[in-house]
Amino acid sequence: FYIICRCLIIKLYEDLDHHNAIPVREESDKLISGNNILDIVFDFTGSDFMDSSGIGVIMGRYKKVIFTGGKVAVTGVNQSIDRIFRLSGLYKIIHKFETIEDALRKFKYI
Repeated sequence: FYIICRCLIIKLYEDLDHHNAIPVREESDKLISGNNILDIVFDFTGSDFMDSSGIGVIMGRYKKVIFTGGKVAVTGVNQSIDRIFRLSGLYKIIHKFETIEDALRKFKYI
């Protein structure tokens, strides 16, 4: 986890599944509320899998920032995770970029 201006970057080094969802959710919520976070980027470069718990983590963080005009993006998604995003309809509300830098550029942080 790290912050650039008002954007929280969540680099995932493990699968976003029921084992890791709680710590990711707790840490991100603490950083969102304590740092006036507007936008969030989930970087899946180090992750191979996501289950419904991961979808819940992403949806929950989306709900936290959308009411303040914030956006959520994902980067580095592999074929398996991309399929989950497509089938779940998350791409209707979540932006997809190749890299963190692409997301930060689009969100006007760099």
